[in-house]
Amino acid sequence: MNLYLDEQILSLIIVIASAIILLLLILVTILLVRMKKFEKAYISLQTFMSKDSLEDLLKANLGEIREAKQKIQVQETKINKIENKVECAVDNVGLVKFNSFDHMGADLSFALALLDQEGTGVLLTSIQSIEECRIYAKAIEKGRAAVKLIEEEKTAIEKACLNAKKI
Repeated sequence: MNLYLDEQILSLIIVIASAIILLLLILVTILLVRMKKFEKAYISLQTFMSKDSLEDLLKANLGEIREAKQKIQVQETKINKIENKVECAVDNVGLVKFNSFDHMGADLSFALALLDQEGTGVLLTSIQSIEECRIYAKAIEKGRAAVKLIEEEKTAIEKACLNAKKI
């Protein structure tokens, strides 16, 4: 009976060992296939790089990336300067032509509002008479003047502000 038990244990050990060996053979085959794929990729990478080593290629790329970052920073600085200038630029214009005197034949007088994005700028008013032409400049801040305005000047500012809302 002892001998029968030893044979069963021995056959069980042989079956388990055979299964482990078969599993290991499958694993080795999978690893060999992966190794061949890696070797092909490595060879194609080596032919792509020609005489340069992978380390040299990576260093060169890192240098190019650093140069590109510096150029981007310079461009961002320039863009910020341009944006600051654009904020102060005249974006919105309102023009109203009018006849300042009843005896004048045409609309020779005008009110011209030149405003930035914030509604700040200047209002130019030209009053044309028979003998002379006078031009007045008035400061405008956020769509309002500190001095009294005639109706045509108010209309010019309103037109400029309406243009700002359309943009």
